[in-house]
Amino acid sequence: MRSPYLIVSLLQGFYWFDSGLQSYLRARNLPTLTHSQSMVMINLTTGTTRPADVARNLGISRQAVHVTLLQMQKLGMVEFRADPTDKRSKIVVLTEMGEPMRRHAQAAVTAMTERLAERIGKTQVANLLAAFSTDWGDEVDFESESANRNPG
Repeated sequence: MRSPYLIVSLLQGFYWFDSGLQSYLRARNLPTLTHSQSMVMINLTTGTTRPADVARNLGISRQAVHVTLLQMQKLGMVEFRADPTDKRSKIVVLTEMGEPMRRHAQAAVTAMTERLAERIGKTQVANLLAAFSTDWGDEVDFESESANRNPG
């Protein structure tokens, strides 16, 4: 059933992609990832290696990202290293086990995008990418807006 709410469609789209990613990994006898691990892996795939930046991209706490990264480290997918540009910080790098998973994750996302284009059309996929790549501006802060309208 279609929902009139964009957020529902966004979540359904995320789960559609994530489910396809998991299926792709299982078909190749690779370990599957949790939703959190999938999102971290996508960030690592796109070159985001600082945990604080991953957290900001995902809109979650640094602590939540750290917990996920520690799980991934325990599984042998990632390791922490000193950030060469800031010795006080750590970066996350893929291990020998994690690197093939990254390549498979990239291939899966590409295959899922192609499959989506077959189903809804290349123009629709291009429009989705354009809409979601556009800067939406700062987060909406209804509390501040309300306080500004109703002082005192």
